[in-house]
Amino acid sequence: VQLQASGGGLVQAGGSLRLSCAVSGRTFSTYAVGWFRQAPGKEREFVAAVRWSGGTTSYADPVKGRFTSSRDNAKNIVNLQMNGLKPEDTAVYYCAARRGVISSTMGDYDYWGQGTQVTVSS
Repeated sequence: VQLQASGGGLVQAGGSLRLSCAVSGRTFSTYAVGWFRQAPGKEREFVAAVRWSGGTTSYADPVKGRFTSSRDNAKNIVNLQMNGLKPEDTAVYYCAARRGVISSTMGDYDYWGQGTQVTVSS
């Protein structure tokens, strides 16, 4: 399984960005894709996850109501729509995949993409 994250950039506080994670190499109906982020000097943390089959989602408390994760089955892409961005959302964002149900635990994910930088200015 290969994952390729894209869509990061620089945005002002209150703005929006849409991250995409292109997934290839498998049939993904039994997979879940998670988003994690790592800010400078901090541990990597869970942001959101979506199950490929059925579209079940989960979000970390700091992003609930602002971020939405969805999947495009036809294109094998998972998106993370980020609205109402705050300076504390600044981090490198990673997508990851695992077989089975969604999880907020980093160690449950077997496949990782490279990160994409999101910077939110105040």
